[in-house]
Amino acid sequence: MHAVLEYTFADNYLESREAYRGVHLKAAWQAVERGELLLGGAVGDGPFTGLLIFIGEKALETAQAVAAADPYVTGGVVTSWTARAWTTVVGDEAVTPIRP
Repeated sequence: MHAVLEYTFADNYLESREAYRGVHLKAAWQAVERGELLLGGAVGDGPFTGLLIFIGEKALETAQAVAAADPYVTGGVVTSWTARAWTTVVGDEAVTPIRP
């Protein structure tokens, strides 16, 4: 199973993240090392959105737990977040590949 965690950042994201960035990135890389997080980063030119892609039987629960504990969330850098299950069907990492 995959899950997508989407963050909406505060307008002052670039300034406000500095106090939390080291801890935020350390936790993200630990999730990578545990095999839970595939990719994560900012989206767009703002950047005012972030996306993190999780994998595993409990990917959705993991994404929710990561968001709840993320210093970007608890510190107000993230103004809202949404975690959703993602049915992947195309690509080498797809959980339920469907080929024509």
